[in-house]
Amino acid sequence: MGCLRKKVLCFLLGFVSIYVHGTPLQEMGSAGQRKPFFERLRRLEEQFRRLQEVTLTHLQDIAKNYNVSYHVDARFQSLAEEMQAMAMAVNQSQALVQGDMAHLKSWMRKTQRRSRKVDARVQALGDALSEKSRQWGQERKEQRAQKEAAASLAPDVQALQDSLARLAQQVQSQGARLAALEGQLQTANPDSATPELPPAQLVQPGSTSLQLQRDSQALRPSPQLGSSSQDFTAHLHGTWKVQAPGSHQAASEDAPHPAWTHQGSGKICSLGPVLVFPNASTENAILLSPGFLTALRALSICSWVRTTSGYLGTLLSYATQDNDNKLVLHGRDSMLPGSIHFVIGDPAFRELSLQQLLDGQWHHICIIWTAIEGRYWLHVDRRLVATGSRFREGYEIPPGGSLVLGQEQDTVGGGFDSSEAFVGSISGLAIWNRTLVSGEVANLATGRELPTGAILTLANAVTVGRFIQRPACTCLEQCP
Repeated sequence: MGCLRKKVLCFLLGFVSIYVHGTPLQEMGSAGQRKPFFERLRRLEEQFRRLQEVTLTHLQDIAKNYNVSYHVDARFQSLAEEMQAMAMAVNQSQALVQGDMAHLKSWMRKTQRRSRKVDARVQALGDALSEKSRQWGQERKEQRAQKEAAASLAPDVQALQDSLARLAQQVQSQGARLAALEGQLQTANPDSATPELPPAQLVQPGSTSLQLQRDSQALRPSPQLGSSSQDFTAHLHGTWKVQAPGSHQAASEDAPHPAWTHQGSGKICSLGPVLVFPNASTENAILLSPGFLTALRALSICSWVRTTSGYLGTLLSYATQDNDNKLVLHGRDSMLPGSIHFVIGDPAFRELSLQQLLDGQWHHICIIWTAIEGRYWLHVDRRLVATGSRFREGYEIPPGGSLVLGQEQDTVGGGFDSSEAFVGSISGLAIWNRTLVSGEVANLATGRELPTGAILTLANAVTVGRFIQRPACTCLEQCP
């Protein structure tokens, strides 16, 4: 703008100087021409003035347009910066939303898996309850049938008792008659031997029949024959014990089992490492490798266990790609204290009671299973405390999975939940691909020897959680 103004001014000054230089030549003309000259000069000055005003107006307009364009460019640049900042904020918000959505999707998948597990377990419990109800109904029918049979037998028993009483009276009368006959024979012929009377003479004809004699021979008199019909009915009930073949039952208190004198946990030594799970952190996990190399149709899991919480957490979890609960000794804080789910091929499981493990002391447990008839046994401190059948009969536990101690896997090697974690100590854990016999369990529980053929022990631990402790102790009494 300044350059343009300078050019216009230079042009005007040049024009005026030319005009001024030409004036003396014109003054030499006639005086008659001076008046029109001045008149023209005045008009030129007037035109020059208007030209200046127009030029100034144009220059001002140009300056205004320049300022407007400058401000517009600055405004556009400011808007571009604001748009860039808004785009960055939108990208950040989108990234955060995507992260939240991914977390929500993961949580939803985990929730769906757990929901499916819960549904499957509820279904299994419903089926078990239905089976139990059917069995109870069958037992009630059998009990009613037994009661009806006993009630129908009561008159027969009474009749038999009456017949036996009459038979006893007849035998007594026959004995008296025999004694009288012997006395008469001795009086008539004291030197001769007593003749042997035929059996027909010992039976009084009349009311006593041949069937009554057979009944008296089949039912020999005994002290119980004089008891009431109620005692006989009770005896009948006592001889019938109906047990469902697939039910889970606790071992009878008076069932025969090897005698065991507790010698104190302090004498159980040299079991190998003792691993302490101090809290319910999800980082407290032990990975055993190589896991199961072949399919298992029988299994024995034994270990010394000491728990310091008010519930039993997950002792062991075996997960594969198609099922994260192929083999689990599962417990959590929301379950009944002292109970644990023995899972083989989720959703099938059996609930085992280990209430005695909540006293904070060392206990030896063995859980044994076989696909033959689906039999399983639970030993605690050498004693058989539970057994059952029809649990995964004919099933095979597949190889190639992930075996973890102390945590329950929702995915292969992960998906841990602190509410399902084990808190306590483990020692002497071992796994066999066969069923141990009671003598081998007893040797384990007394620390004598490890049965041959163990496929996994704590020596197979390849990954140990960072909070898990390994105290330096040789006997369980000295270990925390």
